[in-house]
Amino acid sequence: MKRKALFVIAGLFSVLLLINFGYASPDAAQAAEETAKTGIESGSWFSILPPLVAIGIALIFRQVLFALFLGIWCGAFLAGDLSFGGIFTSFFTALDGYIVPATADESHMSIIIFTILIGGMVGIITDNGGTRGVIERITKYVRTKVRGQLMTSLMGFVVFFDDYANTMVVGSTMRPLTDKLRISRAKLAYLVDATAAPVATIALVSTWIGAMVGFIADASEKMPNFTESAYAVFLSSLPYNFYAFFTLLFVILIAWSGRDFSTMLKARINLYKAKHNPELDTYNLWKDKIEDDEKTKKVSHWSNAVIPIIALVVGTVGGLFLTGEGSSVQAIIESADSYKALLWGSLISVTVAIIMTLSRKLLEVDEMLEGMMEGMHTMFDGLLILVLAWALSALTVELGTADYLMSVFGETLNPYWLPAIVFILSALTAFATGSSWGTMGILMPLVVPLAWEIGNNTGLDYAITAEIIYASVSSVLAGSVWGDHCSPISDTTILSSIATQCDHVEHVNTQLPYAMIVGTISIVSLIAIMVLGVPAWVIYPAGVAVIVAIIFQFGKTPNPEEYTPKGKEAANTTLD
Repeated sequence: MKRKALFVIAGLFSVLLLINFGYASPDAAQAAEETAKTGIESGSWFSILPPLVAIGIALIFRQVLFALFLGIWCGAFLAGDLSFGGIFTSFFTALDGYIVPATADESHMSIIIFTILIGGMVGIITDNGGTRGVIERITKYVRTKVRGQLMTSLMGFVVFFDDYANTMVVGSTMRPLTDKLRISRAKLAYLVDATAAPVATIALVSTWIGAMVGFIADASEKMPNFTESAYAVFLSSLPYNFYAFFTLLFVILIAWSGRDFSTMLKARINLYKAKHNPELDTYNLWKDKIEDDEKTKKVSHWSNAVIPIIALVVGTVGGLFLTGEGSSVQAIIESADSYKALLWGSLISVTVAIIMTLSRKLLEVDEMLEGMMEGMHTMFDGLLILVLAWALSALTVELGTADYLMSVFGETLNPYWLPAIVFILSALTAFATGSSWGTMGILMPLVVPLAWEIGNNTGLDYAITAEIIYASVSSVLAGSVWGDHCSPISDTTILSSIATQCDHVEHVNTQLPYAMIVGTISIVSLIAIMVLGVPAWVIYPAGVAVIVAIIFQFGKTPNPEEYTPKGKEAANTTLD
């Protein structure tokens, strides 16, 4: 691995040198003087190199931090001094010019503190026995893998108002139970990640929709004769959000059926093998000896965990209403400060957990603080990845990565094909930048007026033009979530790995096949409804039938006994 890393660094140096020499010819002195000031031209094909470097190395070498830093280093060089010396100065610029500002950003710091506080709360309710109390309570009704997965996916619908809160609460709460039921961390991470953003995108009231309506409103200002309100456009776009609805259906069916396939099936089989082969144990599930641990760990009333979690939800929702203004719920959500609300909710939850722990004498002060710090520490590795991903995302904006992608696909635009193309473009942009919100913020102001102008210029009726706008709006949103689900540098994907304590690269590799299947079905659905004119009431049942056929045709339910050496106890024979 060390030798491979050296080869990668040497290869990156070679690429940077080639870029330098390419810009330095034929007039090296003049070109060096110009590029030293401006870097590469914004929106050129070079702008896709940083995310490609980061994504490629992360997937191939399974070293996310190393991959992200090399991507940032490459981007810092391209944005700065394109000379031989610039290769070395950009090494330091990557830190002080991009990583530190990514950390210093107020919204980013809010997410960091929110994540740390959530980790602290989880650490407290774990050590005071509240989490185990919840497990004791739930396991009376959830005794099988199928029910555990269904409970996890359905809990994602409860915390509908924000994907970050959804991911952290559901992932950290259900992890002990799914560990007990021998459900792989990769499967848990998928169930959490696949429900968080899709639920937030179709909820009538959420922080996502508030941002989305804001993007639509800004874009509508460029359309003088378009009179519909932004929220009305969002509501009209819901039927075209095939990816969100099909993803939620896929999650529920894959949980209910108990089947898996592709890399997720491999992760499940490795979990069965890991009980008797520690080298395959990527989660430390068996090293911790869950069965013995249950006999020694404190078990307290379930309310010691549930009340702090309820405080988190109520505090966050209350924060949205306190920071928002307006006469309707949606107006309040649109104007609310979601980051402040999340901070308030997490702080209240930690405070409630501390008060309940000390007042009920569940832990001593030192024990409680130790548990809180341990919970915060579990978030540290993921937060490093998150900060580097933000820095890389900022670089892609500066280099004009989205502009380049738009220029590549812009020549093929057609009124009825526009939504499908926008869906793919949004997915590619979100995949490369790792930011669904960033993708929406970049593309929405371009796509909505573009759809309006194309409709007017081609002489389409207002109703048809409006339909293209609705489908394009939904395509930006759905495509951003699809690319986000597939990207190893996505913030929500990273947070899902943090919350479930799953190996990040394994989470990406196991989620990717499922996301690609749903994404492909969504593309076909968009083409069918916009190009072929197939009505939605036909497309949705057809999509359901295809998803069911794929799951039952390719999915399998492996028997743990098949992977247990003779003479040893089976890991778990409960499959239904």
